[in-house]
Amino acid sequence: MTKNTFHLVSLGCAKNTVDSDSMAQLLVRDGYRPVDDPARAKVLIVNTCGFIGPAKQESLNVLRELAEGKRTNQLLIAAGCLTQRYGAEVVEKVPGIDGVLGTRRWMDIVQVVRELRKGPHPEPLYHLPEAPTVGSDEQEAMRASIAGASAYVKIADGCRRPCAFCAIPLIKGTAVSRPVELILEEARRLRDAGVRELILIAQDTTDYGHDLGMKDGLAILLEQLTASVPDMDWIRIMYAYPGYVTDRLIDVMASSKQVLPYLDMPLQHAHPKTLYRMRRPSNIDWVHRTLGKMRSTIPNLAIRTTFIVGYPGETEEEFQALFDFVQEIRFDRVGTFQFSFEPGTTSEPLGDPVPAEVKQARYERLMELQQGISMQVNQSYVGKTLDVLVEGRDNGIAIGRSYRDAPEIDGMVIIEGEAPIGGIVPVKITGAMAYDLTGVPASQLIRL
Repeated sequence: MTKNTFHLVSLGCAKNTVDSDSMAQLLVRDGYRPVDDPARAKVLIVNTCGFIGPAKQESLNVLRELAEGKRTNQLLIAAGCLTQRYGAEVVEKVPGIDGVLGTRRWMDIVQVVRELRKGPHPEPLYHLPEAPTVGSDEQEAMRASIAGASAYVKIADGCRRPCAFCAIPLIKGTAVSRPVELILEEARRLRDAGVRELILIAQDTTDYGHDLGMKDGLAILLEQLTASVPDMDWIRIMYAYPGYVTDRLIDVMASSKQVLPYLDMPLQHAHPKTLYRMRRPSNIDWVHRTLGKMRSTIPNLAIRTTFIVGYPGETEEEFQALFDFVQEIRFDRVGTFQFSFEPGTTSEPLGDPVPAEVKQARYERLMELQQGISMQVNQSYVGKTLDVLVEGRDNGIAIGRSYRDAPEIDGMVIIEGEAPIGGIVPVKITGAMAYDLTGVPASQLIRL
């Protein structure tokens, strides 16, 4: 174990991964070196997730494992969402934590490490400022996480939406957008580093720029991005909020070849009463109109969404409305979650009255429906040619993603034949599964 080494575990979503990579940049700049083996690290860091119950438990388990194996000359820092919300409780449950760093001040990681290394510290160091200053002090750390030829770029942090089930505003504070100029500069640096796909993320990308006095901020950002990096192959939008997909955003998506015809728009439910209790937009007519407008304006649009089943008060009639909605709209991708009771949210007074077995049954029914829809949609691509970003290769088989597939959460394209990792290659689709496609490089067919 060398003096200036760190081992960082990042849990949760891609937004957390960006924070983790930003902390790592600052540590490296301060002379630290990352190591994969925790036994060789001087500083152990876990960037926790605190969104729902299972994520909390995973974070606690990882912290306990590192704490139990920690040596006397090692430091363990718990960072991120779980510690921002439950700092003292986390320390109580996991003896051996030396420092607690909240998600709003990830940029202070070096300061916290330096303070802890000054000498013995009988009590954990808490660094949990109450002010939601996230995003206002970046110390030149790039707010991006590179994975192969793709990069997640965080354009904002925090959220000002009132969703009753969500603890994000409690954890992150209100929405804070990053300046356009910083995002454009990062996009150029990422392009120069060989990145071919930018994935724009935030708690709510469609709220980008509101705090900067911008109207249609996301559309404006996309217009400037496509002009600033015209040679960036793909730009993907994640986490759009219903009701804020504007005509200008639709026009930008339709007119720019770089902006992928893909939209991730978590709807959460389809019955107005359920949505009202969720404090979500409940105008289902808007959803129908907007999705129809997008599909007629943007050729080959792929739409991903997520739903919650078993929300407090969800009746069989309300669930059936959701089931019928999914059957009618035929989304390309659907993620489904069972309601997780979160203390401190505005849904807390509603309790968690839907029995676990009912939640599970509704989850299975909805996913079985979507599996059949996904299979049918995938089969419609057999015989077509899709551009595929290649991410791996082994024994004559390559794995990649088309424009329809965001990393980790969507499907993949399995390519029979040689294809360069990091390349975007035309692939003739020859087969379909429920979530994935198979194909061969179009160039290989030409040679034959």
